[in-house]
Amino acid sequence: MIDAIKKLREKTNAGVVDCKKALKESNGDVDKAIEILRKRGIALATKKVGRQTKEGRIETYIHQGGKLGVLIEVDCESDFVARNDDFKTFVKNLAMQVAASNPVYVNKEDVPESAVQKETEIIKAQLVGKPAQAAEKIIEGKLAKFYEDACLLEQPFVKDPSMKVKDVVAAKVGTIGENIIVRRFVRFQVGEEL
Repeated sequence: MIDAIKKLREKTNAGVVDCKKALKESNGDVDKAIEILRKRGIALATKKVGRQTKEGRIETYIHQGGKLGVLIEVDCESDFVARNDDFKTFVKNLAMQVAASNPVYVNKEDVPESAVQKETEIIKAQLVGKPAQAAEKIIEGKLAKFYEDACLLEQPFVKDPSMKVKDVVAAKVGTIGENIIVRRFVRFQVGEEL
């Protein structure tokens, strides 16, 4: 049991008591315990959504010999968490995500309606002659793909593609017990058009 708790802590950064409970619930199955902890983290994140985040940190990530750089702000509730090494690593990983995946927006709500309409028009132009029911489902699927490409929180996490970035953030909220908000980011690449 101790080895399983250790393994689970290494994979999730959850506390010993939480790991113990999740392993008990999953009858010692580490993979099921991870799933249980993720669900708890998402549930906890939902409860903490309205709490104010007036602390946090700005982190940088420089890649490719200084040819690509990211500046990201991730906010939390207390300076204690903001100064924590685990939180610093988490924010750095999000900066690496931005460098690797090149999102344009933080989340779906940030996408201007005009961009969604333009994308919908492009998709509809590709569907000329398709039955209306099929076209609706195709539009829905392609818009979901558009959001996945354009929005940081909708992207598969580069370090674990089985999870979306928003799930990683929710799991971190569950682990640290504070609300976390990805506030903004900027990505620079040498030679890009302005």
